[in-house]
Amino acid sequence: MLLIPLRIGASNRVVAYTVHEPPEISLDPAERAEQLTFVKDGISWAALFFAPVWLLAKRFWLALLVYIVVAIALGGGLTLLELDPSWGVLAYLGLNLFVALEADSIQRWSLDRKGWHMIGSVSGATTRECERRFFERWLAEEVR
Repeated sequence: MLLIPLRIGASNRVVAYTVHEPPEISLDPAERAEQLTFVKDGISWAALFFAPVWLLAKRFWLALLVYIVVAIALGGGLTLLELDPSWGVLAYLGLNLFVALEADSIQRWSLDRKGWHMIGSVSGATTRECERRFFERWLAEEVR
């Protein structure tokens, strides 16, 4: 009989982040560390259910404009085709799903447009572990 250990509360989940630095960096490592931004890879549940509100809250103006244009085009296309309104619901859910899946890319693109640079990536079991791993490696490189 093969016994497989069962760990209650254990998670095999892994989170990954890309780390970005602003265009104007401080020479002090502590101040520089405070300026870094971690962008999580993966789906954004808030964007899935509230895509336009999420884009507005994050101040992704250009992405919001594209969302509105696509939503209007979807509505117009569905009206011209005289499809059942349930197709509209599916179309807008698909649009929201696209935004949710690409939320991290939208955030990275927005940072790139503002002059931010990606300086690394890190993965781990928790956000705290990812931050610890990144700063251990980053500070070791800064000291050299």
